[in-house]
Amino acid sequence: MVDGDTIEIEGGKKVRYIGINTPELHHPQKGVECFGQEAYERNKFLVEGKTVSLQKDVSETDRYGRLLRYVWIENTLVNESLVADGYAFASSFPPDVLLQKHFTAAQALARENKKGLWSSCPSLIK
Repeated sequence: MVDGDTIEIEGGKKVRYIGINTPELHHPQKGVECFGQEAYERNKFLVEGKTVSLQKDVSETDRYGRLLRYVWIENTLVNESLVADGYAFASSFPPDVLLQKHFTAAQALARENKKGLWSSCPSLIK
């Protein structure tokens, strides 16, 4: 486990979730951002010790060499779940936008219902 939007899989490969961004847990200047620890814990709860399926969009890796993927556990899209429960923001990085409409809709509902960071972190909300 790395943080709220990145995991490490067998073999030591890091996987960055496509289409979302969570508050930082290890930011060099900002330290731990509001809800960063909670996002990490939720991600850990969802994936640790479980078999995940990875779905590629367009890009193979990001500039840090991490695999860019949608992460599934059975029928649950972890990327979307984190947004829907208020642990992450929808964050589009073309050309990897296949499921972006789902994330944007999930974010609108989370914001409307003041879930997670939407009620706890006014400084992060733009």
